[in-house]
Amino acid sequence: MEPSGPGKLGSLDEDGFGVQTRRTMDLGLVPNLRRSNSSLFRSRRSPSPFGNSEKQENLSSWIPENIKKKECVYFVESAKVSDAGKVVCECGYTREQHLEEAIKPHMFQGKKWDPKKHVQEMPTDAFGDIVFTGLGQKVGKYVRVSQDTPSSVIYHLMTQHWGLDVPNLLISVTGGAKNFNMKLRLKSIFRRGLTKVAQTTGAWIITGGSHAGVMKQVGEAVRDFSLSSSHKEGDIITIGVATWGTIHNRESLIHPMGCFPAEYILDEEGQGDLTCLDNNHSHFILVDDGTHGLYGVEISLRTRLEKFISEQTKEKGGVAIKIPIVCVVLEGGPGTLNTIYNAIANSTPCVIVAGSGRVADVIAQVANLPISEITISLIQKKLSMFFPEMETFTESKIVEWTKKIQDIVRRRQLLTIFREGKDGQQDVDVAILQALLKASRNHDQFCHENWDHQLKLAVAWNRVDIALSEIFTDERQWKPSDLHPMMTAALISNKPDFVKLFLENGVRLKEFVTWDTLLYLYKNLAPSCLFYNKLQKVLTEDPECVPCTPILLSLRMHHVAQVLRELLGDFTQPLYPRPRPLRQFTKLNVQGVSLRSLYKRSSGQVMFTIDPIRDLLIWAVIQNRKELAEIIWAQSQDCIVAALACSKLLKELSKEEEDTDCSEEMLALADEYELRAIGVFTECYRKDEERAQKLLTRVSDSWGKTTCLQLALEANDMKFVSHGGVQAFLTRVWWGQLCVENGLWRVMLCMLAFPLLLTGFISFREKKLKSKNGLARVRAFFNAPVVIFHLNILSYFAFLWLFAFVLMVDFQATPSWRECVIYCWLFSLVCEETRQLFYDPDGYGLLKRASLYFSDFWNKLDVGAILLFIGGLTCRLIPATLYTGRVILSLDFIMFCLRLMHIFTVSKTLGPKIIIVKRMMKDVFFFLFLLAVWVVSFGVAKQAILIHNESRVDWIFRGVVYHSYLTIFGQIPTYIDGVNFNPDQCSPNGTDPYKPKCPEIDMTRHEPAFPQWLTVILLCLYLLFANILLLNLLIAMFNYTFQEVQEHTDQIWKFQRHDLIEEYYSRPPAPPPLILLNHLQLLIKRVVLKIPPKRHKQLKNKLEKNEEAALLSWEIYLKENYLQNQQYQLKQRPEQRIQDIDNKVDTMVALLDVDRMKRSGSMEQRLASLEEQMAQTTRALNWIVRALRDGGFGSEADVPAPAPQKATDEQDRMPDVKQRAEDGDDLYHVNARHLLYPSCPVTRFPVPDEKVPWETEFAIYDPPFYTAERKDKAGVDPMGCCLELLSKISFNEVDGLVDRRSFHGSYAVCDSFPLNPMGRTGLRGRGSLSCFGPNHALHPVVTRWWRNQDGAIYKKSFKKMLEVLVVKRSRSELWALPGGSRAPGEMLPQKLKQILQVEFWPSFENLLEKGAEVYKGYADDPRNTDNAWIETEAISIHFSDQNDMELRQLNSHLHTCDAEVSFRWQVVDRCMPLYANHKTILQKAVTLLGAYY
Repeated sequence: MEPSGPGKLGSLDEDGFGVQTRRTMDLGLVPNLRRSNSSLFRSRRSPSPFGNSEKQENLSSWIPENIKKKECVYFVESAKVSDAGKVVCECGYTREQHLEEAIKPHMFQGKKWDPKKHVQEMPTDAFGDIVFTGLGQKVGKYVRVSQDTPSSVIYHLMTQHWGLDVPNLLISVTGGAKNFNMKLRLKSIFRRGLTKVAQTTGAWIITGGSHAGVMKQVGEAVRDFSLSSSHKEGDIITIGVATWGTIHNRESLIHPMGCFPAEYILDEEGQGDLTCLDNNHSHFILVDDGTHGLYGVEISLRTRLEKFISEQTKEKGGVAIKIPIVCVVLEGGPGTLNTIYNAIANSTPCVIVAGSGRVADVIAQVANLPISEITISLIQKKLSMFFPEMETFTESKIVEWTKKIQDIVRRRQLLTIFREGKDGQQDVDVAILQALLKASRNHDQFCHENWDHQLKLAVAWNRVDIALSEIFTDERQWKPSDLHPMMTAALISNKPDFVKLFLENGVRLKEFVTWDTLLYLYKNLAPSCLFYNKLQKVLTEDPECVPCTPILLSLRMHHVAQVLRELLGDFTQPLYPRPRPLRQFTKLNVQGVSLRSLYKRSSGQVMFTIDPIRDLLIWAVIQNRKELAEIIWAQSQDCIVAALACSKLLKELSKEEEDTDCSEEMLALADEYELRAIGVFTECYRKDEERAQKLLTRVSDSWGKTTCLQLALEANDMKFVSHGGVQAFLTRVWWGQLCVENGLWRVMLCMLAFPLLLTGFISFREKKLKSKNGLARVRAFFNAPVVIFHLNILSYFAFLWLFAFVLMVDFQATPSWRECVIYCWLFSLVCEETRQLFYDPDGYGLLKRASLYFSDFWNKLDVGAILLFIGGLTCRLIPATLYTGRVILSLDFIMFCLRLMHIFTVSKTLGPKIIIVKRMMKDVFFFLFLLAVWVVSFGVAKQAILIHNESRVDWIFRGVVYHSYLTIFGQIPTYIDGVNFNPDQCSPNGTDPYKPKCPEIDMTRHEPAFPQWLTVILLCLYLLFANILLLNLLIAMFNYTFQEVQEHTDQIWKFQRHDLIEEYYSRPPAPPPLILLNHLQLLIKRVVLKIPPKRHKQLKNKLEKNEEAALLSWEIYLKENYLQNQQYQLKQRPEQRIQDIDNKVDTMVALLDVDRMKRSGSMEQRLASLEEQMAQTTRALNWIVRALRDGGFGSEADVPAPAPQKATDEQDRMPDVKQRAEDGDDLYHVNARHLLYPSCPVTRFPVPDEKVPWETEFAIYDPPFYTAERKDKAGVDPMGCCLELLSKISFNEVDGLVDRRSFHGSYAVCDSFPLNPMGRTGLRGRGSLSCFGPNHALHPVVTRWWRNQDGAIYKKSFKKMLEVLVVKRSRSELWALPGGSRAPGEMLPQKLKQILQVEFWPSFENLLEKGAEVYKGYADDPRNTDNAWIETEAISIHFSDQNDMELRQLNSHLHTCDAEVSFRWQVVDRCMPLYANHKTILQKAVTLLGAYY
């Protein structure tokens, strides 16, 4: 149904011994291809079903300019008629369907219709969006293209305009074009596997696009996947390449400016001989050759397109791979066989689904047989079994099928048979990926490149299961350094499963992460990442960055550190300090060695980071990569600090993230890290409280010299701070050196009578304080924060009592001594606030310290109260403003009283209530806004209705706001309804400043003139909304706030308790005003003695290296316990246990199915063996009977007739039956029988293996004749089959300068044509060779021992290793031995002369004479024919001594004058990419030297 276009083998290169399969090269982006504006089309389609207008306009202009269709421009009447009985043209279209010019007479065009002349290209008129009417609103893309459209243009359309991502894999599905039946289980397995491999690997599926056969099966598989999958899993890209002329209802797709959308009707009943498009495909490429009703037009374009896509390179995560392609076959007929043959010829792996029918089953039946058993009779038998129309197969067709199937099976490494339930195969997706890896494994590459390529494919597909089963096996032992490039790719591509796999296989993050690697990772941040945008902003502000270069090229790690410090906070030191000038970081290319070059540096050049795990964790967290960060965090040492730092980073990033969903994910992940920190700390605290509390205050050098406790506070991690262990530590700090068991009443009593300290009334934690003198105990007691706090409370209460007494009793014109004491007291408070402002033990700087100081609400209140006091004091000292000063000081007293709320936050009873009050204050402010709307609206309306032109501002404010506000609380104005109106209570003209202006009144009757009913209604509505609605709303808000805060009050109180404890921990011990003595002491220490401030070790402790290492090791051990407990708890969850049971049941069912199949297969195998033994017994008995009869015993009539023998059914053969012959042991030449002759369109006559010998009868053998015209006509035999010219050639002897003798002796000559001594090839003539008969070639094998820098020979498997001299042409992918065909009379081949200087030619001839002959005979070359063939002589030239003078001369004279030819010394390995025949010769030379191969 979908045969690929004819592939071409080889290139015209006579000097090459083996000729590589030629790849049909497509054009690059054609010169006249007009690109669309910007990268608009790089993104996915808009969610809008029909796209936006800008895209449509771009498509409408770009597609007609670059993509053409084909139209018949000359009507030639055909003998056929249309379905409607109308006359049609030779192209298949009716007269009405032609252009107007096509039906006019053209004298110059003759009468015979010629598609090359009468079909012309025109701008396409069918493209846009397609919607299938009545089958949902799923929108696809389609375009009508000419058969000759370059693949590059189509690829550009798909990736740039249709917005398709470059695939990681290309799946070409082929098979039966008509509907066929499949077993339900096999159909289900195929659909599930195909969609799984496409979805997990990001593949494109290419089919024929019609609603029938295998294309319909693929479409239904995609449909089932879409219905069962979530939106996040994405759509499967299914591309249908169909013939335009065979599509039913294609008229609805035509519009000169494109259809957006085109409504297509899927009408299977009325399609007739045409076909409908499949509604489950996402994209359609409709191939047009100007004809109607002709199938198969799309084959050549599809083949070229698939080949072009497979040659493209996809770079992601620093790793570049060519897009792999695989062919999947279901059912199928002759066209499908051609597709498989061409795919195998082009080295494309094929997966045959056994059990699907016809061709697929024929190949599956014989795939495990030796080539010698795949005979014409066997294929004929299989065809009769699977093809009901067997009678239509001619003998020549059966021979052709046999030859093609032999060639397909011969390359078993490219063939994978998927059998349901056989060999443990359960899913098609695994079979497809295994086929690609098997093909890659057998592809000739240098060994490490082969394994690397397989691993690249597995990473690109994101299939860790395939990597585990196929790559990480005992066959290959991976070095950790070999995995580093793939580790980088997995990190950048966000593939956590592979990161985990690489870590399990020996990758150590400390060796993996270097400065260059880390910088490379940051340069490959996703552009959508918020951190990426912040880095760009920092780089644009950096004056050192070169403005002309791309921004990220100027990125350095100190730029990253700058952004991280903004997120973590200024309390941390930069994680990556600005370095001294380093070497320039070179941009990595995207070819095969892109990332590998990053790790191939000497140890002296590689610079590792301080904490590689921290660096990777930060890199993962800032991109919100949950799984990746989880794996890396599990490897971290300083895990509690790391978790808290991640929480801080995520919370800060969530504040700036515009995407709500992403912000919520960040906050959720931040909570997870906080819980991890709590979990590990809980494990530590349970094990050892003392060491756990050390973790809280340990200074972490890796995280900017901060501590766990400081990070938790900055990240607002209330759950962590409220942890019992943290609170116990804070309580310990709060009590200082006192025992926590001391009651508060004991402390208060000792504060009043401190001599009690000498009696042991108070217990201390440290034993040495018990034995020391009383002075040490007194100092320890009064330095305890709890004592300092209560002394300050007593002092503050005394200050407030004295302040109140002065304001109410002793406020004289001249300040009394009590008032002077207050001034002194306030001065001590000012000094303490100043000390807090400038106290900077962490070295933040004045600005940062001031910012931190004023960020606290209570500090703002303190400063406000002090400034207000200073203002009041200033007014109080001026006699004219004495009263004003007293008023201000009275208001200031309120502010000082409010400060008590902060003091009481330490109380476990009052503290939570104060927090609730603070939260409710916020609700009040929001409520006042709503209330103000009603108060002002009612007040203005009431004032305007009642009062006329009130000019006094104070009374306007009273009437509008004050009276309206009091109305809410029941003070209703007496004059609002006129009942209680009294003119004596108001001023008629508003002249009395102590009375309000009277409302509108009737002066004659002395009654109110305003509408009383209106004012009453307004009052009722106002009271309804204000009293009932708003006040109840306020109560509800308070209730909600109370309930919300009450749940977390304990956490909030414990969190805020730290601030109070830290404040009094760093506060001088004496209370105000005695604190002035401490301030004087500090002034002397800081200013006079220059002693810097130091933070006490109890809150920030720098440990010794040994102690810190032991503490971190202990933390890691307990972290592992925590992770194990988490894993155990996860497994104990009911849903997880149900899932585990489900998996076990599925596994058991699968094992039972496999066991059943094995048992069945074993029984079938035993029966087959029994049948074979019975057949042997029967043959032996027949021989005995014949021997006895020939000896005269018995008569002919007495001979018993043998029972008819039933042939064993090869269908019962198991795939694992041992091969009885290897593919490499073919008895006949193989390359010389390839159906496609190199570099020409000639096709050989198919010659199966059994028909190769000339002695075997082959009646239908009729090969074509081909002789190529060569440029060097002087040295070649004549063209054509003229017997007169051929009769002048003397075969089997030296004919002039040409030696026509064969190394195999005399060869036959028939009708003046020499016959190939190895048998038939399927082609007569000289082909592209120079001479009829043997064409002699020479291939020297130049080798030397492979040595290291010290001169020692490398060994492998106890054998020495060789290096061989090889050459390569730029258009070839394979290397070759230096040599080739020799010109008549010449000893050295021309190809060898190309790499040797002229003066060394004689010396090399001497080396050849001294060399050992390795091989001499026939060469199986694809250019061989029945009458011309290549014979070669291979000579081994080995240099055993590295100081050999001849070796030095050879190296000095090696050069190339042709830019397309290169040479090098290559280490000998069986996987080296060498021509097959050259590899055979090399193996013989290696065996001769006893070296490793």
